[in-house]
Amino acid sequence: MLSVHGDDYFMKQALKEAQRAFDHDEVPVGAVIVFENKIIARAHNQTEMLTDVTAHAEILAITAASDFSGSKYLPKCTLYVTLEPCNMCAGAIFWSQIGRIVYGAADDQRGFMKVGREMLHPKTRIEYGVLHEECSELIKRFFAEKRS
Repeated sequence: MLSVHGDDYFMKQALKEAQRAFDHDEVPVGAVIVFENKIIARAHNQTEMLTDVTAHAEILAITAASDFSGSKYLPKCTLYVTLEPCNMCAGAIFWSQIGRIVYGAADDQRGFMKVGREMLHPKTRIEYGVLHEECSELIKRFFAEKRS
C-alpha cells in the first residue's frame, strides 16, 4: 500500500539536512524536493565547504532535482526548506517554476517575503510555519553558539 507522507514528515527530512549543515559549522538550513510523494533531492547549506556564496540549500536542491528529472522546470514538485528563502533563492525558485514551497521559520531580515510574493512564479503556491519552532530553534542555537 502506498504510504502518503504529509508536510510535517518532509519538513523533518529538511531538518535532518539542516542538522548536517549545523554539524559542519554551516548556517543550518536544509531542503528537500518532493515529486509524487518521494524525495528526489536533498541538500543543506554548503557555502563554507564549497567557498561559494550561492551554495544555499535551495539552490543545491533545485540543481539535484533538475538533474534527477531531466528538466529545468519543476512545476509538479514541492520544495520543503527550514528557513524562508532569500531573494537569490527565490529567483532560482521562480525560474525553476516549482509548484509549491513550504518553509518552516520566517527570515524577517533576509527572506523573500520582505520584497513580496511576486518574487516567485505566479503559479507557485506557498505554505509557511510548518514545524516553525523546530526550524527556528536550530537557527537560533547556531547563532547563539557563534556569539558565545
